[in-house]
Amino acid sequence: MWSPVEGSRSLVVGAFAVAAIATLVTGCGGKGKSPSTPSAADSSAAAGKLPEATTFATLKNIPKDTAAIASADGTVVHPTAALPVSATPGGPPVATLPAKELGGPTWVPVVETKPGWQRVLLPSRPNGAAGWIASGNGKVETAHSPYDVKVDTSARRLTLLKSGKSLGTWTVAVGAPKTPTPAGRTFILASLAPAKPTYSPLILPVGAHSDSLDTFGGGPGTVAFHGWPQKSVFGQAVTHGCVRVPADALKQLSKVPLGTPVQISS
Repeated sequence: MWSPVEGSRSLVVGAFAVAAIATLVTGCGGKGKSPSTPSAADSSAAAGKLPEATTFATLKNIPKDTAAIASADGTVVHPTAALPVSATPGGPPVATLPAKELGGPTWVPVVETKPGWQRVLLPSRPNGAAGWIASGNGKVETAHSPYDVKVDTSARRLTLLKSGKSLGTWTVAVGAPKTPTPAGRTFILASLAPAKPTYSPLILPVGAHSDSLDTFGGGPGTVAFHGWPQKSVFGQAVTHGCVRVPADALKQLSKVPLGTPVQISS
């Protein structure tokens, strides 16, 4: 059972979800770019329904996160049922935020608040998508994450903080020049442990996607943190967009609650 306050969790997902992560993440093994496929948002729009704000969707009419005016204080929220998402407080819904993502509970960070409303980061394209959900309606659980994850792609460095104090700094591998790790604010979206790990015992997808690959391996090009068996990659810009981390860093990241903000700078 995962405690959203302190991040001790055991996430069990179906075989399909675990296998699917290999196609979801950019730079997690494999080669090449897959042909574009219709997104969940395109399919929903064709059916006259609101798209679900998942890692598979590309949302339209949704504003992007502006960190200069919005602040995250560690508040994370979980919709207990699908919630309408609006571009403005009280505006018409443009999407829905589902209760589950990638086989586990949806937790997203709050970056701005107004009476009766919370602006949250979303896991969909475009990167930085952020929408408003109604608060105080009994359909949202609230918790606090004391963690901050920071990635400096220029320095190839990952720093993990808890309550403002550093828990460690590690040299990591980041996106290659043609497939860079996208900069901006995102969050820990899910935690998946492959039944038969090939390159990492744990994969931590985030709510961001490659800016240079529309799809990867049949999936939407979701970026993730994960380990790597060859230590020689650390300190290099060699991935398709993911951040490859040493074993100790992955162990520490496994304790970080879902929804925790991740700041990627270049």
